[in-house]
Amino acid sequence: MSAADDAQAAPRRDWRAALAVYRHPRVIGMLFLGFAAGLPLLLTGGTFTAWLRDLGVELSSIGFLSWVGMAYSIKVLWAPIVDRMPLPLLTRLFGRRRAWMLLAQALIIISLTGIALTDPTEQLWLVAVWAVITAFAAATQDIAIDAYRIEAVSKERQGAMAAAYVTGYRVALLTAGAGALHIAAVGTWGLAYGTMAALMLVGVICTLIVREPEVAERDRRTAQIEQRVLDYINNTSDTGYWRAFKAWFIGAFVCPFVEFWKRFGKIALLLIAFIAIFRISDIFMGVMANPFYLDIGFSKDQIANIAAAFGLAMTLGGAAVGGLLVARFGIMRMLIATALLAPITNLTFSWLALLGPELYGLVFAIMADNITGGMAISVFIAYLSSLTNSAYTATQYALFSSLMTLPGQFLAGFTGVMAEFMGWFWFFVSSAAIGIPAVLLALWIARVANPDRLPQPGREEAPAERTD
Repeated sequence: MSAADDAQAAPRRDWRAALAVYRHPRVIGMLFLGFAAGLPLLLTGGTFTAWLRDLGVELSSIGFLSWVGMAYSIKVLWAPIVDRMPLPLLTRLFGRRRAWMLLAQALIIISLTGIALTDPTEQLWLVAVWAVITAFAAATQDIAIDAYRIEAVSKERQGAMAAAYVTGYRVALLTAGAGALHIAAVGTWGLAYGTMAALMLVGVICTLIVREPEVAERDRRTAQIEQRVLDYINNTSDTGYWRAFKAWFIGAFVCPFVEFWKRFGKIALLLIAFIAIFRISDIFMGVMANPFYLDIGFSKDQIANIAAAFGLAMTLGGAAVGGLLVARFGIMRMLIATALLAPITNLTFSWLALLGPELYGLVFAIMADNITGGMAISVFIAYLSSLTNSAYTATQYALFSSLMTLPGQFLAGFTGVMAEFMGWFWFFVSSAAIGIPAVLLALWIARVANPDRLPQPGREEAPAERTD
């Protein structure tokens, strides 16, 4: 069967039914959970460093404190704990996903309040401690929210969930960035951080309102894998707590990766390769975007108004369109389309390099790049969600999301050298060419691992999906 035939097999809906996906209560709820996920990021990143410098903290200290943001990059290390460890009382009252969300949100509120009440010129060490707690709690909240988003709705609604999440997340970045700076300008930095701590209650209230997803935590394949672990442990001489810990550790940290390999076999390697390179074209180009705008003659105000503000609106619009098209045409069709559109729209910047600092050129390039980029985010998150097993949702998705950005971020370090050597026109041509392997792999996935045809392990045996 050809890739086109396989993609054609994806279920279709009419446009009215597709649009109805955004009225689903859990999709609406994801807008607020996305806000809660995005709010802490800049409060331990760009806004945090701006505050420290404004108060006269040394640049060397600010540089070291920027390491707290690494928590987001290494969250896969404790994602298995979020997957498998119940929290006393909270898990029984709220379920395994909401319990971790509430704990993380409480820690974020406490630590942001701690930052607000601490003077970094007097107790920089204490500010650092609060910032570390904020970053790790925020990364933990990300793990739990990602798992909830995947388990809460069926596959055809995953694009809409991703679009709602991205919208809430981007609004939160604007709030924690420009919003916090404006509050600090008219008041104090303590007031700004205290306000952000209060805004985290949006996430708490939403978590209390939504229901825990109802999914089967073990399917047949998962049970077989974990039974092998128990058989192995039973044949060892380990006893007591060490034996229990060893069984739990293998089940939580090893089984998620074994299950993924067992499910896909050797195809798993190419799926991982596809995850790693799907967004490489956008990441590769994005690092050099602002230097490019300045080099060809755009003013800072033009960049702020068009590339930043207008670009944000286009990204959010693209994300919403991506969610709608996934509901209408399925994941596979849109995965191929967005894999192709990402490198093609990079060529608009090559055209802009020849055109020069014409506003209509910048507007067109930003529209093309950000709309397709927003679509790609929604579609790709829906695709990654379709690959997870509900027994290991948090662990497997944390792995996929780390792989999604790591190669692009590494290669982006060489983009400055390339731009200087090639010039802007050929740099953007090369950023388009680097996306071709992702297109070829998307066509291959349509033949051998179409996400619209694959069952989502655990979901097929779960009770019917709730609408609240």
